[in-house]
Amino acid sequence: MKTKLITLEGYNKLRLEHDYLWKEQRPEITKIVTWAASLGDRSENADYTFNKRLLRQIDRRVRYLRKLLPDLKIVYYAPEQEGKVFFGAVVEIENDAGDIKTFKIVGPEEIYDERKDYISIDSPMARALLKKEVDDEAVVSTPQGDKTWYINKITYTKD
Repeated sequence: MKTKLITLEGYNKLRLEHDYLWKEQRPEITKIVTWAASLGDRSENADYTFNKRLLRQIDRRVRYLRKLLPDLKIVYYAPEQEGKVFFGAVVEIENDAGDIKTFKIVGPEEIYDERKDYISIDSPMARALLKKEVDDEAVVSTPQGDKTWYINKITYTKD
């Protein structure tokens, strides 16, 4: 089960995606499908076939977003979070080999391929870091065994 938490930035991005798909892309594709259908034989009409498939993908994503968005809980920054790792924290960690990683802990719906600096609150790393402070160590269970990381820095973006 995925955690239903999200940052304000992530929520706004999903909302914008929904609005773009529903108000801009879907009407455009619907016009193309209508035009292609008016040409006659649909079985050999590539425009019709391709755009009908695209329309189904858009509708599927819109249904998913409409079901998802009301269930999400936006987590806002609170001053009480300072000094500890909680949802929305940007954390810098280091291991014994001197490898340093920095990432933001976000909801699972905010993880995108292009964002390598985000990790899900549901990930083993985030779970190991929760409620820790600077200079604490976190032991993360991985398929290769337990790994120890030390927290160097914790910051929050104040939306």
